[in-house]
Amino acid sequence: MRGIEQAAISAGRVTGLALMERAGRGVVEAIFAAWPDMAGAPGRAVVLCGPGNNGGDGYVIARLLAAAGWGVRVFALAPPVTADAAAMRARWLGEVAPLAALGDADLAGGPVLVDAVFGTGLQRDIGPEVRAPLERGLRCGCPLVAVDILSGICADSGRLRAGGGEPALRADLTVTFARPKLGHVRDEGGWRAGRLVVVPLDLGAELGALLRDDPRAVVAAVRPADLDKGQGHKFSHGHALVLSGGVGRGGAARLAARGALRIGAGLVTVGCPPAAVIENAARLDAVMLRPLADAAGLAAALEDRRITALCLGPGLGVGRAAGMLPAALGSGRACVLDADALTALAGDAGLFARLHRACVLTPHAGEFARLFPDLAERLAAPPATGPAFSKVDATRAAAARVGCTVLYKGADTVIADPSGACVVHAAVRDRAAPWLATAGSGDVLAGFIAGLLARGVAPLQAAGTAAWLHVDCARAFGPGLIAEDLPEMLPRVLAACQAGTAAGKPSSTPSA
Repeated sequence: MRGIEQAAISAGRVTGLALMERAGRGVVEAIFAAWPDMAGAPGRAVVLCGPGNNGGDGYVIARLLAAAGWGVRVFALAPPVTADAAAMRARWLGEVAPLAALGDADLAGGPVLVDAVFGTGLQRDIGPEVRAPLERGLRCGCPLVAVDILSGICADSGRLRAGGGEPALRADLTVTFARPKLGHVRDEGGWRAGRLVVVPLDLGAELGALLRDDPRAVVAAVRPADLDKGQGHKFSHGHALVLSGGVGRGGAARLAARGALRIGAGLVTVGCPPAAVIENAARLDAVMLRPLADAAGLAAALEDRRITALCLGPGLGVGRAAGMLPAALGSGRACVLDADALTALAGDAGLFARLHRACVLTPHAGEFARLFPDLAERLAAPPATGPAFSKVDATRAAAARVGCTVLYKGADTVIADPSGACVVHAAVRDRAAPWLATAGSGDVLAGFIAGLLARGVAPLQAAGTAAWLHVDCARAFGPGLIAEDLPEMLPRVLAACQAGTAAGKPSSTPSA
């Protein structure tokens, strides 16, 4: 954003002061929209300003609220250090007290507390001189409004940079500018931001130039129309083979197979040990069944070139996965590797060399740590000076290392391919889907991805689209969800996508 703003200033389209004025006005309008009663009845505000341009925004907010008849007090961590912030400080004609002077009396009655101390440029932990006033305001019942991002949240990673325990910091409203930042959806930033409002700054030309100049910045989403079935027969839409474990271990594979079939694969087959055929036959109808005893059986099955994608892992068993992986990867077919397949992969360095660009790995945090222990260690380590190492950084590094797409699961699912292209799907705020914390939901996600791969969708787009649809299915069902419900909600979600209705707007499909 700093580069985008500077490009607009250098082109003479706008000044830094004008951008700061727009930002401050946008925050005030967002406050009035969030609490409509405040717009008609002037209240009280306490504005905390830092030394940089975030503090400059705070001085604009203070001036505009005072002009609207509000009682406003301003406290500053330090004098302005940028020319624009100093200019806005000069336009604020009221008193500016030291931040250390803020006391409970100033916060009595719960005035709006505006956090304009540190914005997106935070490179270090905040100290108690910043953390304590914010926590005091929350204890006093103040609505907390963060300007651009809550002080202490790293805008690159979403990690909280406030040493000394677990501060009770959470904004009620965060107002950012032009576009959301990764820190608004990643890690702790996703839930500490509260309601997120994005204020446009009329920087469309500069944003467009950035997207044109960086090929990683735009990831083509699969449109709802792309999921329709046009002309052709069942094999025109791909054949997914889902490998299953032995007797009593077939449920996860059946869930994945159902997901692959619902998302549009023309055929789906479950391949299981011969002893498990009867069990699976009793539970499968539209999904086909094939006995596959071992790697030799899999290799024979893959002589049928109409099989276009494989799913290995759900309920497969680590030993069976280790035996099947060489044949699966050696076939060159698109592969989703999940669960037991990831554990087997982590235990055999030679298998990593067999991964190829048509593979998608889908680890959760524990599996990611087994596959990439050095990257997981960096994620867990306290951040040093500079932007914190993030889940985006780790996923991109992992994808580059193994040469295929990696989907790192979580409420903030991150997907990257070897080029560095990256999609973040954040199931936070209005996209939260806590019901997905149920056994088998990850197996369905693996099936969604496998079904899309079978249909010929590129790995990054398949993983990103599947992640979005997975959450939308959970949200469409709501509380009480179990994994079996997810594939059955998919027709409704896809229909809503195609209609552009609230249950699934095309504009919500994965984006960079």
